[in-house]
Amino acid sequence: MSLRSLLVFLSWFFYLTAVSGSTDSSEVAEEDYTTHVDYDSLYWCHSPRLTNGEATCHSPRGRAYRTTQGTRCNMRCDRGYRLSGSSSIQCMADRRWSGTSMCRKIRCPVLPLIPHGRYTCTQGFVVDSRCDFTCSPGHRIEGEHSRTCQHGGAWSGAQPICSDTEPPKIKCPRSRIKFADPGKLTARVSWDAPLATDTADKVLDVILVGQQPDSDFSEGANVIRYKVFDQARNRAACKFIIRVEVRRCPALPPPLHGSLACSSDLTNHGATCEYHCDGGYERGGVSSRRCQFDRSWSDEAAQCVAMAIKSDVKTASALLAQLFQKRRLLIVSAPDITDADYEMQNFMIQKSQCGLELRHVTLMQLLGSPPNHTGHIQEDYFTEQVVHQLRQTFRISTSYFSMVLVDKQGLDRERFIIPMSSEELFSYIDSFELDEEEREKLELHKHLCD
Repeated sequence: MSLRSLLVFLSWFFYLTAVSGSTDSSEVAEEDYTTHVDYDSLYWCHSPRLTNGEATCHSPRGRAYRTTQGTRCNMRCDRGYRLSGSSSIQCMADRRWSGTSMCRKIRCPVLPLIPHGRYTCTQGFVVDSRCDFTCSPGHRIEGEHSRTCQHGGAWSGAQPICSDTEPPKIKCPRSRIKFADPGKLTARVSWDAPLATDTADKVLDVILVGQQPDSDFSEGANVIRYKVFDQARNRAACKFIIRVEVRRCPALPPPLHGSLACSSDLTNHGATCEYHCDGGYERGGVSSRRCQFDRSWSDEAAQCVAMAIKSDVKTASALLAQLFQKRRLLIVSAPDITDADYEMQNFMIQKSQCGLELRHVTLMQLLGSPPNHTGHIQEDYFTEQVVHQLRQTFRISTSYFSMVLVDKQGLDRERFIIPMSSEELFSYIDSFELDEEEREKLELHKHLCD
């Protein structure tokens, strides 16, 4: 037997052994008689197949012998697949490949969900799949907007986050004008607290900066502010103005020889002013006036007029009691109406009636001697008995001209035996008789006598 024949025989023997699992010579002989083996066949091993991959084979006998014994194939998977098994296989003498290979799909780990956001992927979690991230309303992506599954099974980039960057929204009530309550300089104002909304948070912390609602607001502009923070400390604010206006009447002047006592702020809506007259004067007209909403005073102004003195009394004490603590008394005495000093003094006094009234001085005249003596205040005459008692009380002679100044307590303050000009008389009264309040009122109203 030639060497070539021996090698063919041995190859066939090993083949039968591998196929049948037995080396029984009868089985080999039977196979030998029924099958003709072409030892030079190009297809010794079956053609290798790699799903989702590619086998690159090289035969020692040339490119035409891709599956003959000794052929070696390099196994390579397509993109997105990972080789499992042998990366290189060889066609063996037993007509089998030296190993097995398969391509498994490469998958990246499942991406975690991001708070306040979501993602959508083009192909799931396989290679080359791109996952795009979006955030819920009110949030903004910080970081990568998308990630791609890479060939090595890892995601590109880093996981982004959704940050709350949009401030909340808040709307304050509208600004308003409120009139002060009657008799007050303030107004009670209420309003509903504003509602704040946020695209990310349901619970918001709204803070009032300023005066609380349903409280008294002072005159002028009162600024009310609200501010709100969301959980990410984004801030929003709003403000409105409550303007309180006080409706005022024109200033109400006090009456001559009197004063006003007003509630509240003297001239604001609802204020009430009461008239008070000085001693020796009586009120003529209403006792009080009220500032109305239309900025006008109710009723007409009252006046303080010199009180009416009752002259038909029987005694001098009864006459003087009407003046006590109310009026001063200037008593002019003369022997008769033709006395030269009296005539001069009477002329000067007639031109100074306004000044006497401002100083609360009542003029009384005593003329003549008993039994023909008279006394009067303006047009009101006294009885002879009252005239006689007055001369005795103040020790007034009937023989010569004289003047006696009696204060509000009924005391004899000064005597004049010659006529006095109004300037001299008023200078004395202003210096020694008037108190501080009387001086202030005199300064305020003295222009009325010009």
